[in-house]
Amino acid sequence: MTEGLLLKNGWVIDPETEKTTKKDVLIIDGKFIQLESDKTSTVMELDVTGCYVAPGFIDMHVHVFETETTIGINPDLVGINQGVTTIVDAGSSGVNDFPTFKTKIIDQNQTEVLAFLNISRNGLCSGLSELANMKDLMTGDELQELLKTQTDIVGLKARMSYSVVKDNGVKPLEYARTLADLSQLPIMVHIGNAPPELIEILPLLQKEDIVTHAFHGKKGGILSNEGKLIDAAHDAIKRGVLFDVGHGTSSFSFQTMKTYKKNYPYPFTTSTDIYLGNYDKPVGSLMTTMSKLLALGYSLEELVASVTARPKKALRLSEQGCFTPGTRADVTIFKLIDKREILIDSQGEGMEVSKMLVPHITIRQGRIVYKAK
Repeated sequence: MTEGLLLKNGWVIDPETEKTTKKDVLIIDGKFIQLESDKTSTVMELDVTGCYVAPGFIDMHVHVFETETTIGINPDLVGINQGVTTIVDAGSSGVNDFPTFKTKIIDQNQTEVLAFLNISRNGLCSGLSELANMKDLMTGDELQELLKTQTDIVGLKARMSYSVVKDNGVKPLEYARTLADLSQLPIMVHIGNAPPELIEILPLLQKEDIVTHAFHGKKGGILSNEGKLIDAAHDAIKRGVLFDVGHGTSSFSFQTMKTYKKNYPYPFTTSTDIYLGNYDKPVGSLMTTMSKLLALGYSLEELVASVTARPKKALRLSEQGCFTPGTRADVTIFKLIDKREILIDSQGEGMEVSKMLVPHITIRQGRIVYKAK
């Protein structure tokens, strides 16, 4: 006998059209089904009046290798408990430790965990300067062998800050480009304090590659001193490179985001770069990050697209981030509440917001896995 769930009276946000409609959503046997389909007597109705209903949120930059790294945080704590059904660990594991990441993290949590594989064999398991020694980078053969058995890897991760690469400059990213071309995987590139300079980094990126921490407030970012998008960033966007928020401890600036919004219409993805050290402040959660962007003037529909349809496309996913009939029923049900609160960016700047997104119910594969008290 089939099992079903009918979500009634919610405000449904379709990330493909970026429109909100009051309607019902039907789930049968863990899949989205058209409302006109025959329902069985076992369908349970769930009244979500006053709530927003969206495909399960995707946070494409987290660090959750809690058993082997010093920064890792519990996946379900920042996943289903925060209304996020899919998270992507951004380079905590390299080829050496990925089997452990699979058995201890991916297989042990209700939140779906995917991964960007660090181009360093050891990922972040041996410290945070993982690209300082070029001999530590995995080989193409090692990557290909791992990909034969591991289907949860969605891309490669290269952190391009001086503290990570030391005197190697852009060389690790040049090597990552070779690995990406070999494996046909996108690269997620962390940008921060130079060297290497952004004008060296961006030309190496191609369509479907991702720049995370794109809106940091550090010197040498995507905006010039005059607040204009630098030529290399313009060219990268034209090639199909995606900009990602990647809030983090020190990588999101209200001022950078305000300037970008005022002058440039280009879409982006929203992620947290959440880990043990920034869980309380300044990040908090994916919905807290979205609340900051809402206060800056982005629409709720665009923000939902930035954590569903856009990461779905960027990560080449087929089941997540949509309401397509027949796909896996991961759902984020949340409320937009009136609440005045001071939220801070990574520069320590505070901003008073009047509305906050808060998780209400999380559904994974048609089952309720979290419900707010």
